[in-house]
Amino acid sequence: MNTFKKIGLTALAGSLVAVSVNAADLSVTGAAGITFAGQDKSTKGNGWSMTDNMTFAGSAELDNGWTVSTSFLLDNSDGRATASTGQIFDTRTLTVNMNDMGTFTFHGHDGGSAMNDVDDVMPYAGGNEGWDLVASVPTTTKFGRVAGTGGTNSMKYNNSSLMDGLSITASYQPSNATQIEGTVSYAVAYTGVEGLTVGYGADENGLLGTAQIDAETMYIKYAYGPITVGMQESETDANTAANSDEFSAMGISYAVSDDLTISYTESAYDAGDKASDEEHTMIGASYTMGSMSLAVSVNDVKNMGGSTATVDDVSGYEVALSFAF
Repeated sequence: MNTFKKIGLTALAGSLVAVSVNAADLSVTGAAGITFAGQDKSTKGNGWSMTDNMTFAGSAELDNGWTVSTSFLLDNSDGRATASTGQIFDTRTLTVNMNDMGTFTFHGHDGGSAMNDVDDVMPYAGGNEGWDLVASVPTTTKFGRVAGTGGTNSMKYNNSSLMDGLSITASYQPSNATQIEGTVSYAVAYTGVEGLTVGYGADENGLLGTAQIDAETMYIKYAYGPITVGMQESETDANTAANSDEFSAMGISYAVSDDLTISYTESAYDAGDKASDEEHTMIGASYTMGSMSLAVSVNDVKNMGGSTATVDDVSGYEVALSFAF
């Protein structure tokens, strides 16, 4: 309990209201699974892998009704974690829930920006985004999607109480060795109409002069019964054609039952200095039974990296069985 008291008082040192901790809760959750994946035109070796993670979390309620919580994720899914590199810690957060005043989160590690949270929100059933399953081949780097800027020791604020159906998120990534200036990002979403979600996000990369890149995204999703459809458009604005890109996506998912969902998505990345678009298609399915889930994805990428070479048309697949506990 004393540990959580120190966490709460440290996080709220700037507050004008003196508070103390009433109670503290600790929890541990986790998951483990087996995945089989592969793709053509690349040497992936053994296609079998194991996923495993455990999340340790603690929370405490303050006298004023606020809640302070902390969590960290132990994740060695890539098999490279060592004590010296700290790769075993995939996510670490400290969160202050101020009720109607919103939620403040400090990301000690793996903190995506507000735009990162919505860079691709199309309905995917197989556990992978439409561009994300197939990896870059040895000769060509995949573009993927237009993303925001996030990282270690970043801050994020969210408030969904300002107006019915409106959610606002803002994040700040302090400067570091590669980002000369701090990066501000924000995202808004409106869900005031039943089944409809409309959102917008923006981000800039914290670099100076001609290296400055501004990114933005807009999306719309609509759910009607078991069917969800979505469309999204993103772009980067820069002083050079190489960094002035566009991304578009569309997708549909169908909940066959409470346990089974299938989906189909298409997306394209138009790099400003490439003659051909990188194109992605994904077919996915997911099935749940209690704490068990089975996800299947089949992905096809054409013109990887904007290249028209036959070797850069790549297909891949993944079958993942996981258990939560």
